[in-house]
Amino acid sequence: MSTAHSEEELLEVTPKTEVNRVPEYQSHKVSDLYDVLDSALVAHIAYVRDGVPIVIPMGFARIDNALVIHGSSGAGMSLLAREGVTVTATVTVLDGLVYEESLFASSLNYRSAMIFGSATLVEGEAKLEALRVISERLMPGRWDETPEPTKKEMAATSVLSIPLDEVSVKLRGGGPDCDPIEGLWTGHVPISMTLGEARTAPGVQAPVSDSVRQAHELFERQMCAPDDRE
Repeated sequence: MSTAHSEEELLEVTPKTEVNRVPEYQSHKVSDLYDVLDSALVAHIAYVRDGVPIVIPMGFARIDNALVIHGSSGAGMSLLAREGVTVTATVTVLDGLVYEESLFASSLNYRSAMIFGSATLVEGEAKLEALRVISERLMPGRWDETPEPTKKEMAATSVLSIPLDEVSVKLRGGGPDCDPIEGLWTGHVPISMTLGEARTAPGVQAPVSDSVRQAHELFERQMCAPDDRE
């Protein structure tokens, strides 16, 4: 997998990654790319199978300068990845609703990344480590509370890596662009993703795991727009 870039570096612009619609929203900062990926939980992965475009929502994590996903070793994308499969991945964080002077002008606040590349299989010790990172990304602390994956589970699971070498990042934040209009409210409403109270499964006597507390802390710290972070 690719080594992480310095967050001070700039993303390379290619014909695929150059934004044409509202180009001022495009960011070339590696730090903004990493922020988008580290603030989201789901990526939509697109590839072509038998001439038909397929898009799959998947949990993911970032390891250095690569996006890693996991799934069934018998799934179509995993089988194609043995030879390397061309994919496009999108990741979006919705940060708010923007109320402008008209519905036509109204918008959303968001952070998004579009990734172009080839997904390849991760094998050996790197595969187990990737699964641990994905687990810690979605349920921090849970890996140490549960048994390590068995050989059978590992054989049934594939891990794919997508390098972050050709990426487009687009951001929109803040309030409306229009001037105040008498008698009409304009502004923006923040959106944030939060965790609810843990609900213990029927028959379970054990107390709520510490990993649930860690998950709440992660969401409070990172799953919000940069402007809303302490």
